[in-house]
Amino acid sequence: MLIGNRPCLIYGEAHAEYLLLQMTGEHELQSMESEVTAIAQSAHHFLFAAIPVESWNDALSPWEAPAVWGKQGFGGNATDTLRFLTEQVVPTLKQQFRLPENVKIILGGYSLAGLFALWASTQTNLFYGIAAASPSVWFPGWMEFEQQHPIQAQHIYLSLGDKEEHTKNAVMAAVGDSICTLHSRLAERGTDCTLEWNSGGHFKDADLRTAKAFRWTMEDHT
Repeated sequence: MLIGNRPCLIYGEAHAEYLLLQMTGEHELQSMESEVTAIAQSAHHFLFAAIPVESWNDALSPWEAPAVWGKQGFGGNATDTLRFLTEQVVPTLKQQFRLPENVKIILGGYSLAGLFALWASTQTNLFYGIAAASPSVWFPGWMEFEQQHPIQAQHIYLSLGDKEEHTKNAVMAAVGDSICTLHSRLAERGTDCTLEWNSGGHFKDADLRTAKAFRWTMEDHT
């Protein structure tokens, strides 16, 4: 369906207990079916929306940063993306699919979309949970920012591929230390959180890793 002129892919059912949102790039759309099939192994009722972004590096980065690989830097337009989510996507889906007023909203994503989800939760308490698969927690300034503006969601899934920190890129090599630090920080605050290590590098099984993140975040861990 079109939401504010963006073609969003919607899966799942009306009246659902969980609303799952994922910012997606062109490169992810062909694997969406397999991701949703994997999420559906959960016993929970959910509505899932894949929301496309035009410029991945710009739309999902919280502030401007120089290129880390290749030539394209980061435009820092995450605030606009979050506003689109909160002011257009969520109200439209709630109305269209008759979701309960207190539907549990989980924002998730892979790589930079995972970082965007974590950052979004520092800006609003709208999200019940965050499903961050291989999030770009190496992003310049992120760890310091989160210390000053703590993540507000109470259910946080983090994962990383075990080969991801073994890169010659000095900025991205910090990802392993950063994600461990973030996980410890959340645990100390009493957040329901986990950190899962997947085998392989950053580009392996992105759809299944993201599905696993959403599934975990819907489960009760008390």
